[in-house]
Amino acid sequence: MEQLNWVPSSVDVTKPSVARMYDYFLGGSHNFEADRAAAKAVEQFAPGAATGAQSNRSFLRRAVRTLRAAGVSQFLDLGSGIPTVGNVHEIAQQDDPTARVVYVDFEPVAVSHANLLLAENDYACAIQADLRSPSTVLTQSNLLDFTKPVGVLMVAALHFVPDSDDPYSVVETYLDACVPGSYLVLSHGTMDGYDPEDNGADQVSAIYKRTGNPVTPRTHAEVSRFFTGLSLIEPGVVPVNEWRPDADADFVGIYAGVARKDS
Repeated sequence: MEQLNWVPSSVDVTKPSVARMYDYFLGGSHNFEADRAAAKAVEQFAPGAATGAQSNRSFLRRAVRTLRAAGVSQFLDLGSGIPTVGNVHEIAQQDDPTARVVYVDFEPVAVSHANLLLAENDYACAIQADLRSPSTVLTQSNLLDFTKPVGVLMVAALHFVPDSDDPYSVVETYLDACVPGSYLVLSHGTMDGYDPEDNGADQVSAIYKRTGNPVTPRTHAEVSRFFTGLSLIEPGVVPVNEWRPDADADFVGIYAGVARKDS
């Protein structure tokens, strides 16, 4: 198989990747046959998967605009995925070309392609790191000034962090590094509202296990817990399609919320 110039030689393109599957759901072109096969299998058991990814991406854009309106000009995008239309830096830099963005992803293709895209952008970069290692990520995020507010973005990322890795502590560590006036933007997969008799969820879980990134869906209460100690902005933790929507959309099994750190 020919290795394209945006694919690091260390990448095994025969094994599906959650980042490249997400790229496929969004209609991107930075994915391979293994990713497409896995994504299509997910769609077979969860027909709303692509719609969910698109709704989630739309939420990200709305949230970044909301933070920009609040005066935030720095963004740490954790589990950012492969760049596609409506990237964080494109939105944040529309009215402020000096707005700073650090993308973080464990997927080499995501980081490689992002840095190609950002080669001439002095105020945005991508680093390859695991969001579950906040100390490593924060050390490498020297483009950001943590004495000023930062928007910490964890969009469709934490459902790939199992309970055994204590995702709540991970989020808390990032926020501890941020000054008051910073924000947490978060979306997370859930099985709330789905028929427990439907074995589709088990089938989807099995597919993601093969990627090396098993999925841990969480309830509304469990997702809300990530915002402990923060001030949620309206409308709170709601289905992603209901967070300040700019178009009608159906529920897709993702909760979303945005909150401010006040102290």
